[in-house]
Amino acid sequence: MQGTVDGFSYGAVTPVVAYLMACLGGALGLRCTTRSLLVAHSWRPGWLALGSAAIGSGIWTMHFVAMMGFTVKEAPIHYDKALTFASLAVAILMVGIGIFIVGYRGATGTALFTGGTITGLGVASMHYLGMAGMRLRGTLEYNTLTVSASVVIAVVAATAALWAAGQVRGFLWSLGASLVMGLAVSGMHYTGMAALSVHLHGSTAAPVTGDSPAELLAPMMIGPLAFLLLAGVIVMFDPLMVMGKEDLKNAAQAARAPYPVPRSGDRHVPRAGRRPPPRPGSKAPQSW
Repeated sequence: MQGTVDGFSYGAVTPVVAYLMACLGGALGLRCTTRSLLVAHSWRPGWLALGSAAIGSGIWTMHFVAMMGFTVKEAPIHYDKALTFASLAVAILMVGIGIFIVGYRGATGTALFTGGTITGLGVASMHYLGMAGMRLRGTLEYNTLTVSASVVIAVVAATAALWAAGQVRGFLWSLGASLVMGLAVSGMHYTGMAALSVHLHGSTAAPVTGDSPAELLAPMMIGPLAFLLLAGVIVMFDPLMVMGKEDLKNAAQAARAPYPVPRSGDRHVPRAGRRPPPRPGSKAPQSW
């Protein structure tokens, strides 16, 4: 017998909160990746690792916030904790591989294709591994075509996110990119959920008991949510995180220049290491 599946048992609350979690993780991860391109080589791995963990945690949190609203009317749902946290590790690891590729090779076509494919497959693997951790009195069945569409969405979204991370621009640029990324990740999730059907086992007259998905999942998400908050504090208090490429370039030039740089028409501003031109009617100085 087919189970009655409801992915929005709390209405619009879980989709909206899930989308915001994906946007938060994406924004933090993109800014960390952008920051890694502007620091000394020795600091780059740390920023890339922080960005990978932020994006992976944001995607994982988005998935399980959305799953709080998922119910099967005839059967209670439980979650295997080992598989649930394994899906978090897969998300961080696969996203990290893609981000490190772009972080060290740049946003070239080959790097974006390779990194985006690996990251997208990691996002999809996280989703379906998390679904495999569900425990209920039935079997999960998927429509192959819809699953394929969700994987394609994940790869395209990951490639676009890595491209955006390689564009060393200001904070508003990354904010817009994170909003698009959150929409793509949420679209991938709900496309994958649309592929799902549940075939129930045993008698449907059995009483429905057990904890709700929200009661089971909420304690698991305390750690990733705390990490996202900590990463947000690190990003917020880094002054270079809100500057774009041109601002950083100008700031670096200003720091290196000991004297004002003369502009055209500025005759009386001396260049460093040169004598100013003598005024008409005055004698040129013999020495300095």
